[in-house]
Amino acid sequence: MPVWPKNPRIYEINALVWVRELSSGYGQEITLATVPRQAWNSLAGHHMDAVWLMGVWERSPSGRDIALGHHGLRDEYTHTLSDFNEDDVLGSPYCVRSYEVDSRLGGNRGLAAARKELAKRGMLLILDYVPNHVAIDHPWVKSHPEIFVRGTRQDMGEEPALFTELGNGIFALGRDPYFPAWTDVLQLNAFHQGMRRMAMRTIKEIASQCDGVRCDMAMLLINDVFERTWADHAGAPPDDDFWEEVIPAVRKEHPEVLFMAEAYWDLEWTLMQQGFDCCYDKRLYDRLVRGNADGVRLHLSADIEYQERLVRFIENHDEPRAAAAFGEERARAAAVAMTTLPGTRLYHEGQFEGRRVKLPVQLGRRTLEEVDRGMSEFYRKLLESTRGELMSSGTWMLCDVSGWPDNASCRNIMAWCWRRGHGRTLVAVNLSDRQSQGMVKLPWPDLAGGSWKLTDLMGGSSFENEGYEIAAHGLYVDLCPWGYHVLAFGEGPDG
Repeated sequence: MPVWPKNPRIYEINALVWVRELSSGYGQEITLATVPRQAWNSLAGHHMDAVWLMGVWERSPSGRDIALGHHGLRDEYTHTLSDFNEDDVLGSPYCVRSYEVDSRLGGNRGLAAARKELAKRGMLLILDYVPNHVAIDHPWVKSHPEIFVRGTRQDMGEEPALFTELGNGIFALGRDPYFPAWTDVLQLNAFHQGMRRMAMRTIKEIASQCDGVRCDMAMLLINDVFERTWADHAGAPPDDDFWEEVIPAVRKEHPEVLFMAEAYWDLEWTLMQQGFDCCYDKRLYDRLVRGNADGVRLHLSADIEYQERLVRFIENHDEPRAAAAFGEERARAAAVAMTTLPGTRLYHEGQFEGRRVKLPVQLGRRTLEEVDRGMSEFYRKLLESTRGELMSSGTWMLCDVSGWPDNASCRNIMAWCWRRGHGRTLVAVNLSDRQSQGMVKLPWPDLAGGSWKLTDLMGGSSFENEGYEIAAHGLYVDLCPWGYHVLAFGEGPDG
């Protein structure tokens, strides 16, 4: 099996949608066990280190019925698909009835075959785990009702949107404390030791089938968060946090498995301390969406050890499509930034083709969209030019950018550099809608020893600079709105 590299690239795929589209394209039923070799080779052509197959577990029939009857969701379905019909609704992949691979994907054998095909091409496999809740028809509801957050008739009367009555009692619905409860799932009790033991067994089984586990809404299980959310309904919090207990137990049997946390509310560092290898960087995403260069600069001033454990992204299945959220030019600038920063880089299937329509996770079909050839070529060039050891295991540093008394546009420019052995690259991105100029100070005093040929890996142009001028004054950059440079340094004729 491949091993996890430093600063890996991960490609998220909606598993059921993907195999359905392959089936349609090849004119035959395809599962993960029978994906054509050409399709696996196509994935490998993106130069990814891992594939996250989102939504492989058995979905809840009851959850599907609820998703069909939810008026807000039906509005999303019809907005997404002009020819929507009820067969398009599969239910949410985060309303898990069983951690068995969906039969439409070929079951556990299909998943094992997919993992082998990925490994042949040097790619690892990531799967989901949903720690906060399970489907209302999950077998645990009948066999182990004690591991759920329970309620009373008084609770039902006071908060009818938060509790539901089933055949064996009143249960709390799963929730994020800042939003209405999810009506298709029941809340597990993170403080219950029996629930923790069952979670350990479940994650161990998942970890035996993959190389990394993406933990949905991981911050909801932190003791402080869970206590604030559920107060007296959950009982007294244990001494150890959920993840402090669960992750080490899983690592005893699966020491190489990567734990990735979906995390919000600035709780990334807390989750890292509790055992996660990497956590979502929602803060960077939000600042890139706003085009806030000062905010991005402050964010990137954090310790490199912390930044290398962040998951950079500009879209995923929860966020709007980047081409729609940013607009084409801003989306390219944001993509250059996330691809060339340290940390895990997460890409979403359809992102490279410039898709604009966000697919509700309950649907098994998406609308046809024409491939944006310009965006596709941009990503081909970006992923190709930034692959390799330099931006994987090299040394990264944030660069200062200065301006002039009558020109403060330098504040719009973010710059950073990578070095590994003789290899050096400078990245400069204009995070604004105005032409901007600045002098980029590079942390390489040995540049003064000769002349240098700088080649823009994205634009193709090249030019020469004297090293002593760069070392003494910095490198002058002039960037159009949302412009960028990815400049590789090579020795000039006098180097």
